[in-house]
Amino acid sequence: MSDPEPGTRLERDSMGEMPVPADALYGASTQRAVLNFPISGRPFARGFIRALALVKLAAAETNGELGLLEPAVARAIAAAAAAVADGDHDTQFPIDIYQTGSGTSTNTNMNEVVAHLASKRLGESRNIHPNDHVNRCQSSNDVIPTALQLSAAMAIEEALLPALIELQTALAAKADEFWPVVKTGRTHLQDATPIRLGQEFRGYAGQVEEAVRRALAAQAELLSVPLGGTAVGTGINAHPEFAARACQRLAELTGLPVRETRNHFHAQASLDAAIAAHGGIRTIALGLWKIASDVRLMGMGPRAGLAELSLPETQPGSSIMPGKVNPVIVESLTMVVARVVGNDATVAFAQTGSLLELNVMLPVTAAAMLESIALLAAAARNFSDRTVTGLTATERGPQLVEQGLMLATALAPVIGYDEAATLAKEAFKSGRTIRELALERGMSSEDLDRLLDPAAMTEPGLDSGPAGG
Repeated sequence: MSDPEPGTRLERDSMGEMPVPADALYGASTQRAVLNFPISGRPFARGFIRALALVKLAAAETNGELGLLEPAVARAIAAAAAAVADGDHDTQFPIDIYQTGSGTSTNTNMNEVVAHLASKRLGESRNIHPNDHVNRCQSSNDVIPTALQLSAAMAIEEALLPALIELQTALAAKADEFWPVVKTGRTHLQDATPIRLGQEFRGYAGQVEEAVRRALAAQAELLSVPLGGTAVGTGINAHPEFAARACQRLAELTGLPVRETRNHFHAQASLDAAIAAHGGIRTIALGLWKIASDVRLMGMGPRAGLAELSLPETQPGSSIMPGKVNPVIVESLTMVVARVVGNDATVAFAQTGSLLELNVMLPVTAAAMLESIALLAAAARNFSDRTVTGLTATERGPQLVEQGLMLATALAPVIGYDEAATLAKEAFKSGRTIRELALERGMSSEDLDRLLDPAAMTEPGLDSGPAGG
């Protein structure tokens, strides 16, 4: 073995010697991957490394139970993997996302780090091998997609679901607060019949309630994992009981119902689960776009727009216009939505890497999935905290109701659709109100007070009259 360069040590793998940073916990194969992929400078997210380490932990304990590893070796590997899962060694995973499509480089990286740490625990008398011991009963081809799905499921549980529930709660509280406020409804962005501001916010709260359901459905898609299929789905070099036992241990470690896939050949050969799950994430994102955009529209002004809502002032909005305040939190959220939609296209296109027995676009799929979940969770929570909770209703909405042309809709069951349409058109041309014109046509003030009560128009009902319906 030749002398190492300063600051390095020499490691060896199946391809020969490789200088490795002296303080690195990984070995030659990881260093080769670092040199081979100088692409983005972006390594896997912490959540993925955590999930991959949990797989190694569960595998070690399972192999120990099955008698495939000596008890001391199994315990050392499990303890080392647990330390990695806890984030103690994040700097030891430097490989770029844009690497081998199966993620083999990062699986090898994990095996080398865990083996190094486990060997230290056992002392100089024992040497833990990355492949023979840490990777026992496993292949990159089943471990990496399992870590992909597990990390996304955990992120949904720990970040996205709490953020959505917080937003739903805030919107529901605003629905109650705004219930007395009757304003003009709008369809096609044109004036429509009255609606309660609280009813609009009840719709938004319901949309986020559905988002929670969709997040849970996305998570369920991810929890049937390929672990145990090894190289091509056949389970070669794995104990027949390994997959079921390791998945049970992962369920205990994560608190999620992780289970072995019913069809390893399908699970490793395609990205169906990830595509379906990210489709749900995309739906959630676009739902939040609708809510945030409506809030932005209703806050448009403060004088030359709808101005039915007053948004919290968060920062100065212009470098040239003094006093201008912009809906920046909404804009932040809508840009996150744009990124999520782009990531959805990435995840879907990654199916083109599903060739015969393996998908070879796993790393970029994992990166896109985890970024979408993290961004969406942060943006939803920020929108809730910095916008929704501080929203106030202005007087402009109720003030415009009496001038609304679509009040004529309430008269249609009494005077007929055509006559009501004539009233609406005349009111628009003259600038007068529906009430004024109806009075001139002989309707009584008492009837109009009943028929044109804005609050009554926000509930189901039909008032028939001499003209029929």
